[in-house]
Amino acid sequence: MAAVNPYLMFNGTCEEAFLFYKSVFGGDFPYMGKYKDAPAEEGEVLSEEALNRIMHVSLPIGNTILMGSDSHPRYGDVSFGDNFLVSINVESTEEADRIFNGLSAGGTVEMPMDNTFWGSYFGMFKDKFGINWMVSFDKNEPMK
Repeated sequence: MAAVNPYLMFNGTCEEAFLFYKSVFGGDFPYMGKYKDAPAEEGEVLSEEALNRIMHVSLPIGNTILMGSDSHPRYGDVSFGDNFLVSINVESTEEADRIFNGLSAGGTVEMPMDNTFWGSYFGMFKDKFGINWMVSFDKNEPMK
């Protein structure tokens, strides 16, 4: 079966964001490359800031790989919207609280962690980088 992995785009804060995510989830980056590591397009001259932006990073979290990069000056900045969320399904209320409290630090809590009518311990927030997250512990059976 093919895997589906979230890919997050940033405007120069990708490295900071992924170091933050790593501090909450743990693990290691199998790869973190910057635009300066890639061959330049013919005639393209990038600023020092652009060369140091993240071209690609990946962080394994459970059976998923969270991936990301910074926008490339050739394409302009990305627009942030509320049209997607990263959903994290955990194995205990303690793990849910740890991840929720860690990732929401400096962000905006939209729905604090609480028991829901559908049987989950659930919360939602936007992190300090503008990424929307949901954290869920299903007390009855794992969510898919």
